[in-house]
Amino acid sequence: MSAATEAAVLDRTVPRPSGASQLRQIMTLVRRNLTHIKRQPEMLTDVTIQPIMFVLLFAYVFGGSINVQGGDYKPWLLPGIMAQTIAFSAFIVAIGLNTDIGKGMVDRLRSLPIQRSSILVSRSIAALIHSSIGVAVMSVTGLFIGWRIHEGVLKGLLSYGLLLLFGFAMIWVGILVGSAMRSVEAVNGLMFTTIFPITFLSNAFAPTETMPSWLRTIAEWNPISSLTQAMRDNWGVGGSVRADAPWSLQNPELATIIWSLAITAIIAPLAVRAFNKRTTD
Repeated sequence: MSAATEAAVLDRTVPRPSGASQLRQIMTLVRRNLTHIKRQPEMLTDVTIQPIMFVLLFAYVFGGSINVQGGDYKPWLLPGIMAQTIAFSAFIVAIGLNTDIGKGMVDRLRSLPIQRSSILVSRSIAALIHSSIGVAVMSVTGLFIGWRIHEGVLKGLLSYGLLLLFGFAMIWVGILVGSAMRSVEAVNGLMFTTIFPITFLSNAFAPTETMPSWLRTIAEWNPISSLTQAMRDNWGVGGSVRADAPWSLQNPELATIIWSLAITAIIAPLAVRAFNKRTTD
């Protein structure tokens, strides 16, 4: 009997754990995922060195040629870098989950009396913690380039909450890709050719006013643009939207919440189905 078949039998025969028991399972797996970072600190380069590099590159190399009405470009840029980093949480969970599936780690876990959902939940929590480290690093970096929160603590915390909410939605995208792709190389190729262009086709790094009208429409309805604009508004870092801007930029907080819930509602069932199919073959 194969390991996958044995795991499927155990899934039907092992009683469901209590809430407290499943919480212990989740926390144990989260600790296991974070231990990889402790033993391989180079795994943090994508949320430490890379964001700092982007901030310095755009702020001091390209920033001089980008004009922002009503504000300074450097603090205006920081929310866009944060939005890009949290979007890449999908990348993190996709690679981690695909690696665990490919190496048989998921099959070994499922041979234990453990809920399959605990594997996904723990991976999601670990990915959010991983991305939150990057957000914290960028917040500190922002202080050195002139970024400040001008609209009060509550609005500042609201922006961080929107970041985590959107990151949670993107994690389901990562679970779907990590479960559907058959190798880490395939995950890398797909994620770089989708997530990376999407983050740049927005208002994260440059105002949309100078774009061609058709491209500006796409960029302004991009969920990354809504998230970025919400943070700029709540932090008071300038760059107010024009009067004829679309609804998504006039109401960026609500738009971000709607985008996050919609992505989760559509992608989560597909991700769970792909994970179940991949781990029961």
